[in-house]
Amino acid sequence: MNVHLIAIGGSAMHNMAIAMHKKGFNVTGSDDEIFEPSKSRLAKLNLLPSKEGWDVNNIHKGLDAVILGMHARIDNPELIKAQELGLKIYSYPEYIYEQTKDKIRVVIGGSHGKTTITAMILHVLNFHKIDCDYLVGAQLEGFDTMVKLTKEAKIAVIEGDEYLSSPIDRRPKFHLYKPNIAILSGIAWDHINVFPTFDFYVEQFRIFVDQIEQGGSLVYCELDEEVKKVCEGARSDIKKFPYGIPKHKIENGITILTVQQPSTNNHELNIFGDHNLMNLNGARIVCNQLGINDELFYEAIKSFKGAAKRLELVKKNASSAMYKDFAHSPSKLKATTQAVKKQFPDRKLIACMELHTFSSLTEEFLKEYDGSMELADDAIVYFNQHTIEHKKLKPITVEQVKKAFGGNNIRVITDSQLLQDELLKMNFENKNLLMMSSGNFDGIDFKAFGEKIIK
Repeated sequence: MNVHLIAIGGSAMHNMAIAMHKKGFNVTGSDDEIFEPSKSRLAKLNLLPSKEGWDVNNIHKGLDAVILGMHARIDNPELIKAQELGLKIYSYPEYIYEQTKDKIRVVIGGSHGKTTITAMILHVLNFHKIDCDYLVGAQLEGFDTMVKLTKEAKIAVIEGDEYLSSPIDRRPKFHLYKPNIAILSGIAWDHINVFPTFDFYVEQFRIFVDQIEQGGSLVYCELDEEVKKVCEGARSDIKKFPYGIPKHKIENGITILTVQQPSTNNHELNIFGDHNLMNLNGARIVCNQLGINDELFYEAIKSFKGAAKRLELVKKNASSAMYKDFAHSPSKLKATTQAVKKQFPDRKLIACMELHTFSSLTEEFLKEYDGSMELADDAIVYFNQHTIEHKKLKPITVEQVKKAFGGNNIRVITDSQLLQDELLKMNFENKNLLMMSSGNFDGIDFKAFGEKIIK
């Protein structure tokens, strides 16, 4: 197979290139800019384009497939040439389906928890040496790539993102995977630049559920009212498995499952928080569908340390800890803040979040954040005016942000160095620090910063 990737440098695209190369395909690619770690990883396998930019000579009739990345534009010269030649052009998710259509496809959908649930399922399968293909949205410990495609594996575990498939395919990615086993973790309005109303956003999840193969399974969080409505209204031929929070206790900052299957056992976990526990329960039921019983599941999940940037421990000592989390939407902020506060009730919580995504920096969406950080003892909201200008959005003010979040515990800072200085001045004895963002607060090295904060 001869395959060319337009916009090969993206995090998902370069991982797909590596996966197809390992499968034995002849892979080429192009991009107008490629950054680390994509650059080094592609170069190591001789997949790095010889020059940056687009070149119509990359496109020829000898190609079996052209895969179009989201970073490319509809007027991309290579795309236009491929269209003129009548070549088969796939979006990223279309090609994932093409490579997994003869396998048992497990697709993880939801506004939050997708990466964690996917990581949990992969961890359990890997622990028990069950081979599978996969697509996951983060680099996981113990896995070389974020994408694996093979001829041999009979199972494919796919993180089902609801964002658009490609510049010429405006369908959400998770509409294209057609799961045999689907899981839906939660619905909380996101991506308002694509889904301008909540109802329109929810409709995408109804379509996702409707794409489940005949006689397939649907695992869903019954504690989320929107999820419950969508899933209980699904086709009658689909087998439905609701889940909630498993029985557990917290002792000295450690969460312990107290399950009675097959006999009463306590299982200490490396993870914590109600959302993580719900994610674990959903992953357990999915694994049951794949032939892994509860005993085998619990044996494996005890060693799961969490997905990168998902309540990830940066540094700790006997009386304090620093965590970082990918949380950026209102529901994620609330759940993550609550998780840390509940896990360490005797410690004060300093919670910092960065307004970084298109939605979070939009004036009309800001009001959705009301009360989302109220459980923190000291809450700091950071944003950078240059980011707003770069995204060509209407300016927002410190006063607007403070009012939107509500509460007397909110401070708003717009200078990254000032934020760091403020935190470094604090005494973190008997306190925890939680840093939440899909970015990095404009250049904070979390590991180095954690070393300074937690002595």
